[in-house]
Amino acid sequence: MIREDRFLISRRPYAVDLTSLRITSENAYPDGRRSYWCRVDAVWFRRRNGVTAACVGNLRDLQDERAADAVEFLDRFTDGRYGGDCEGRWDGDTYWGAGAPDVIERHLALLRPMLAAFPAVPDGYDGWWRF
Repeated sequence: MIREDRFLISRRPYAVDLTSLRITSENAYPDGRRSYWCRVDAVWFRRRNGVTAACVGNLRDLQDERAADAVEFLDRFTDGRYGGDCEGRWDGDTYWGAGAPDVIERHLALLRPMLAAFPAVPDGYDGWWRF
């Protein structure tokens, strides 16, 4: 991924929580190779039919080396064809997502002020990262 200071919604940027790197699984192969599923929490804006929405979820990638930190993970993350895994979306009128009521409230507590401050990076996140 590429780190940019300027927000352009057309480049489909993500703001990332650099403290959230998780190695969710490690695979060992008979030939000695290893691979690691890595995830970081992310938020982003998307526009559809003229309506801007704030999204929360994560970016995940299978990498051949264990990342030491989120920046290393993002530097090696080059295939953005699938985008982020969206867990919740708020367009100012409608929430989309799944989960327990406390998860939904946590999402809305982040997404409502995020959308109201569009296109600012939310507190605790580093932006903007793009493929």
